[in-house]
Amino acid sequence: MDQSTISKLFFTVSDKTDGSKYLCYIHDCAGDLNIGVTDAEDVWRTRITDETKAQLLKHYSLKSIEDCLMKLRSSCGKGKASVSVEVGQVVIHLGPSPRDFAMTLAKLDEVDGKVELKELLFRMADSLSHWQSAEGPQALHSPGKNSHKRDNEFAPRKQSSTGPYVGSRKRLPGDSLINPGTKSKRPATGVAFDDDGDEV
Repeated sequence: MDQSTISKLFFTVSDKTDGSKYLCYIHDCAGDLNIGVTDAEDVWRTRITDETKAQLLKHYSLKSIEDCLMKLRSSCGKGKASVSVEVGQVVIHLGPSPRDFAMTLAKLDEVDGKVELKELLFRMADSLSHWQSAEGPQALHSPGKNSHKRDNEFAPRKQSSTGPYVGSRKRLPGDSLINPGTKSKRPATGVAFDDDGDEV
């Protein structure tokens, strides 16, 4: 895994006490790996030192720090890792036990925090743009969705050839316009009496 891939690692991690979500990210700055956590308002960050790398390798039983960072992301996604917010710092716990490895991140001041959030936002946007260009136009559509089906969602439905035909039938002469299927009533004409045939 190259450094550009590491700088595109973003994942969420939860606070076990209240269930709130935090965004965790890895950033390569001048050859130094930094890990940060933010709630979109405050930012906490620390440098991944050689000692931290050795502890990560031991905790995950891996030989590559890149693999360890991928494992960290997977652990957060599966709910195995968590954070706890303390005064002026955030602690990332890599397991439920207090004996599990934990990393402490210091809170940035307001000015540095805004700069960090701005850079993070654009790194995420660049990462998304790169993914969309690599995947092509189909990346804009969710898998399993049929765009043609969506276009025809409000089109008139066609009658199935196998089912009974329920379309409008042809009106026959004399049928009522208001109540199809019934004969319209003709106006009464009265009774014609033929007086010519009567005999006195």
